[in-house]
Amino acid sequence: MVDIRSPHLTGAEISWFAPICNGDTDLLGHMPDQYKSSWQNTSRIVMKADSLGYRNILCPSSYQVGQDTLPFVAAMAPLTRQMNMLAAVRCGEIHPPMLARTLATIDHIMEGRLTVNIISSDLPGEKLSSEARYQRSREVIEILKQAWTQERINFKGEFYEIDLPTEPVKPYQQHGGPLLYFGGYSPAGVDLCAEHCDVYLMWPATEDVLLQQMETMSEKAAAYGRKVDFGLRVHMIVRETEEEARSWAQHLVSALDDDKGEEIRNRAQDAKSLGVSLQSGLRNEADDEGYAEPHLWTGIGRARSGCGAALVGTPEQIIAKIERYKAMGIRSFIFSGYPHLQECELFGKLVLPQLETVSLPEAQGRIPETSPLTPLAAGPRR
Repeated sequence: MVDIRSPHLTGAEISWFAPICNGDTDLLGHMPDQYKSSWQNTSRIVMKADSLGYRNILCPSSYQVGQDTLPFVAAMAPLTRQMNMLAAVRCGEIHPPMLARTLATIDHIMEGRLTVNIISSDLPGEKLSSEARYQRSREVIEILKQAWTQERINFKGEFYEIDLPTEPVKPYQQHGGPLLYFGGYSPAGVDLCAEHCDVYLMWPATEDVLLQQMETMSEKAAAYGRKVDFGLRVHMIVRETEEEARSWAQHLVSALDDDKGEEIRNRAQDAKSLGVSLQSGLRNEADDEGYAEPHLWTGIGRARSGCGAALVGTPEQIIAKIERYKAMGIRSFIFSGYPHLQECELFGKLVLPQLETVSLPEAQGRIPETSPLTPLAAGPRR
């Protein structure tokens, strides 16, 4: 049985995606200059999402292409008005006390609108076991929490031994600091999220598989005396008619060469992870047009490592699917589409105004009562 952290919420956190890692295009396998990662392109997408009423935006991380995540988030902070930002952090890349200070600084700049996506991939030039990577992430999280909630970091582990005062690294958000989002499928990853993180992010799968994963995570979290909320990271293609939506899906892969698609998939640091292999399995089980179940299309995964499927349909069909996910216990959605600005506007026009949305940091009481921010009221956004 799924036991979620926020059963009281009738709305959900609806988020978009900032393609700062060269992930934008109008034809998969091709990268026109106007879609390459740049401050002009990605900042425009973020500000559009903010103006349309999205509640958060994922800013990913890559070692090979695009812009650096934390400077991008810090620069966008004063340019956005109401939306949270979900900054991806690769554990081990930055020394944990310095990372705690950096994130706390950004959280103050954003007046409590920062959320953090914990990533446990190998760093360039290294190859750790899954257990070792997640142990390093566990130590990083424990150090972050000490830095944010205690007067001193006093930690000794396999990767770090630190004894430091914590002033002045306390974040703007109280009661534990920024929410931690996490995605991972190996047993060690699931255990880490169950013990320390707030939102478990899943990649696309059939509803029965998602529900099974949520039940597993709920059981693991309960063993630590905890509950987590659940999120779904999935692409989006919504049009006025189903024919138009399915036509755009086919357009996206119409010029895709399979060898090029494999090259794109394999360039990612996590290309060999269990989660990526599960996305490949989802494609293999799909029908001849790439649909694993009604409105869940897997064609995007032919040219993308990681999240490899999209919801495809009319506004009514998409809303019905989202409501099914919410009924299962999912409280956070991170959508994206190709090209990202176009799809952000289409979803923002056709679907978002009809959804009840929430900010998870506000729902969890992370923002101080003395905050100068005016909290966003839960309800349909227009």
